[in-house]
Amino acid sequence: MNTAPQQSNETAPQYAQVAVPVHLRKLFTYRLPPAMRAAARVGSRVMVQLGPKPTAAYIVDLLPRLRAGTSLVESEIKDIQELLDVDPPLTAEVLELSRWVADYYSAPWGEVLRAALPAGINATVEQAISITQKGRELFQSQTSAAADGSKKLRALSLLADVGEFEVGAFALRLGAARMPGWLRELENEGFVVRSYRTSSLQTRAKRRKAVRLLRPLSIEDERVSKAQLRLVETLSANESTMPVGDLTKVAAVSESVVRTLVKRGVLEEFDEEVRRDPLGTAELPAAEDLELTSAQDEARLKIETQIHAGNFKPMLLHGVTGSGKTEVYIRAMRAALAVDRGAMMLVPEIALTPILSRRLRAHFGGEIAIFHSSLSKGERFDEWARLRSGEARVVLGTRSAVFAPVKKLGVIIVDEEQDASYRQEESPFYHARDSAIVRAQKESAVVVLGSATPSLESFHNALAGKYEYLQLPERIANRPSREPR
Repeated sequence: MNTAPQQSNETAPQYAQVAVPVHLRKLFTYRLPPAMRAAARVGSRVMVQLGPKPTAAYIVDLLPRLRAGTSLVESEIKDIQELLDVDPPLTAEVLELSRWVADYYSAPWGEVLRAALPAGINATVEQAISITQKGRELFQSQTSAAADGSKKLRALSLLADVGEFEVGAFALRLGAARMPGWLRELENEGFVVRSYRTSSLQTRAKRRKAVRLLRPLSIEDERVSKAQLRLVETLSANESTMPVGDLTKVAAVSESVVRTLVKRGVLEEFDEEVRRDPLGTAELPAAEDLELTSAQDEARLKIETQIHAGNFKPMLLHGVTGSGKTEVYIRAMRAALAVDRGAMMLVPEIALTPILSRRLRAHFGGEIAIFHSSLSKGERFDEWARLRSGEARVVLGTRSAVFAPVKKLGVIIVDEEQDASYRQEESPFYHARDSAIVRAQKESAVVVLGSATPSLESFHNALAGKYEYLQLPERIANRPSREPR
């Protein structure tokens, strides 16, 4: 008999508080339809009606009942229209950090949450315009109810022919940059109607057809061709599984050979995800274990001690150019992985990322994900998804990577911490360095701020004892003046 406690109607979530990615700081309360109550989770995206049109929003709290003292009227609360995620894309850690960012920088929480997700994952709402029966009657009668009727009748003619237009495209078709006022008059008069729909997500996992070998060909198989034998031999030599495109190319056969063997039960066809790897074609350097100087080793030991202890500890690594800060960073990230924790490294500019990313890939292999705005939306989505699933445990990126869903963070490194590029200059406003310190505090992680010329506030905090002060005062012998990344 099942003795698990059952969720009572009084404690089951009836309402959701959502943050909307518009320039408003308030949260909104919506009713959860009965079919959504079991599946809704904090961190999931939903579609809600905000004013006259639907918009995407993020669940930040679930409520079994309306809070006491609320001014909300039950009859005025709208239902959530659509639940976009069963598995929430926003982790608890990212939600907590984003709330702090919103509060500290007076930024709309919804805008911060949208910035925390990779470009292309957020659902958008399209507006469509279509003709009503009343509008068809007006068009067919060839009369106009108002002045300037020729424009209105041309619009009705287009809609009568096509049926429906996306609003922006329709305005351009009429020679206007936006929906003209007289078209709104047609809407108000009931001749046309606007509707809203969720557009398909721009970015999702890439998939391809693959086959696996279920059994070898035998003398019992009738009409076995040389092409079929060659295909099976190719599969057997490649661990019995290959993408269809690669298989047909290597075996020099057509896809019809694959389909025939699938029908005969020799092969099984399936879909597999394909990672869009930003470093897939990059030439990687050798992963060297360099001998540390005494100053590097002292800094490494102090950082690793705090990582192993699982403490929140801010540290300022003040190292002159060419002193080998990057090697200390690599050892710190290795130390975090050794105790089954994740690592994050922020750099101020995209220009610094390619060389450094190849060096870190050589050290960490598939455990590192890359985040910066030069990646395609597909590459950025795949790297984010690998972190979200735990397949990757290290992230290297620019400012927005501070929101990356790294599991169990053990260390955060902010290289060139004084750089102004860490400050977001458009809404939502935030400073990635300071946000990284707060995230480290919330996750009991070590945060290392590295610089040859520390910011005044970081240097002051180090001298005041708020940050542990680590020094690399000398360049490594024969090191060029520009420290390699």
